[in-house]
Amino acid sequence: MRLIRNLILLLLLLSIASVGGMVYWSGQPLVTDDQPVEFSIKPGSSVRSASKQIQEAGVPMPALFFELLARATAKAGRLKAGSYELSPGQTPLQLLDKIVNGEFSQGAVVVIEGWTFGQMRKAIDANPDLKHDTKAMSESALMEKLHADQTHPEGLFFPDTYLFAKGTSDFQVFQQAYTAQIKKLNEAWEKRAKGLPYKNPYEALIMASIIEKETGQKEERSMISAVFTNRLRSGMLLQTDPTVIYGMGDRYQGKIHKKDLLTDTPYNTYTRAGLPPTPIALPGLASLNAALNPAKSEALYFVARGDGTSVFSENLSEHNRAVNKYQR
Repeated sequence: MRLIRNLILLLLLLSIASVGGMVYWSGQPLVTDDQPVEFSIKPGSSVRSASKQIQEAGVPMPALFFELLARATAKAGRLKAGSYELSPGQTPLQLLDKIVNGEFSQGAVVVIEGWTFGQMRKAIDANPDLKHDTKAMSESALMEKLHADQTHPEGLFFPDTYLFAKGTSDFQVFQQAYTAQIKKLNEAWEKRAKGLPYKNPYEALIMASIIEKETGQKEERSMISAVFTNRLRSGMLLQTDPTVIYGMGDRYQGKIHKKDLLTDTPYNTYTRAGLPPTPIALPGLASLNAALNPAKSEALYFVARGDGTSVFSENLSEHNRAVNKYQR
């Protein structure tokens, strides 16, 4: 009897020691090289399979210990598939909570105001943290998948920094940027000034893209908008170089020549009246607002001073004097 009691006592002590050891281990920082360790858990993984995936990715802990910790805390069935990072100094218990809460490691892609859609797409295609589901899609196929009214993507994506869980489909970024641009365009359209020379929000988007490319100083956006809306109202040609450059495509090599201004394309606003057929860049919110709320001005011309600012003129003689002063 004494032997049995001693064995039971020994087993009890061992169990207490094991539990104590597990509790102690779960609260100790995992040893790393002061660099995050990335790992992924596949969808449908059991707690045992997930623990092995974590260990095999380089997280310095025994898979069995992590499995036992998950089971002991009743969290074994709550692990969420996805991409994660073990941060320096993180404990096994903190890591378990991160996985249970779905605190995925994030990637980011930055879309710059004034970029073309082509530049945006290159940045997304080159991002290593995205799953590239749209890389082989044509532009029209992508727009169809987005259920867009337009087939040409230019201007229809809002420039911003987009965060996402690593391994997310790149389509999600396109969808988020498209939804944001349409929402902001419609909101700006509802607050537009009276008497604007646009038939619909899309024409305002085209103007916003021109303003985005023409503006050197943020505070001049509304004045540049005034110049172009005044020209539209009066039937003048817009005569803006960025549209010509956009129409040149790969022929543009950093300089624009007189022959380029005379070569007709759908985007040459020196040879064709009115707005070009599509936007020429991705406009930000400030340019959207400027397009729909131009400054109250009679200006029809502007010329760069050379310091990033512009001189605005109401007639050709004033404009020529400004050109002579600052350009010749």
